Amino acid sequence: MEEELEQRRSRDVIKIVLFGPESTGKTTLAQMLAQHYNTQWVPEYMREYLQKKWDEQQETCEPHDLLPIARGQMAIENLKQTKADKYLFCDTNLLELVVYSRAYYDEFVDQTLLKHALKAQYDLYFLTYIDVPWVEDDLRDRPEDREQMFARFKKALDDNHLAYRILEGDLQQRLEMAVKIIDQLKK
Repeated sequence: MEEELEQRRSRDVIKIVLFGPESTGKTTLAQMLAQHYNTQWVPEYMREYLQKKWDEQQETCEPHDLLPIARGQMAIENLKQTKADKYLFCDTNLLELVVYSRAYYDEFVDQTLLKHALKAQYDLYFLTYIDVPWVEDDLRDRPEDREQMFARFKKALDDNHLAYRILEGDLQQRLEMAVKIIDQLKK
C-alpha cells in the first residue's frame, strides 16, 4: 500500500505545484499553464473524492480519508507525468494534505502521509495568495480563516526549505507572473 504513495520522478519533466488555501485559483491556473505550455496538469483528487462522499453520504472529510486521497493524488500525478511535455502542473500535492490535516484535526498528521509528502520532490511551488474572491461550493468552508490558512501553507514551505514564489493579483496577473518565472527556469 505504501508504494502507492511513492512519487515517480522523471529528469525530463519539471514539476510545478499550485499550492495554497482553497478558493485561490489553483485549478484554473494549473489548467491555464498547462494550456500555455501545451502539456499536462494534475487535477486535485481530494475534490473528486470528497464531492462523491458528500453527494452519496452527506459526509465531510475525516482523518481516515486522507490516505486514500493521497493514493489517488499520486496515481494521477504519476500517470500524468508519463504524458507531460517538459512541464507538469500539479493542482495540489501531498504536502497540501498535511497542511489541511494539521488545520482540521488538531495538528494530527498520519506519519505515512507525512513521510511521503516530505519525500516527494518538485522543482517549484506557486503559493497562491488570498487576494481573489472567495467562491462558495459544497466542500469549501471557513472563508473567515483565509489569512490563517495562507500562513499555514507558507509555514509548510518555509519549514521544509522548499522553493516557492507567491502569486498575487487577478487571474491574468497571476498567469503572466507564473509564465515569466517559468520561462526563467528554462535558462
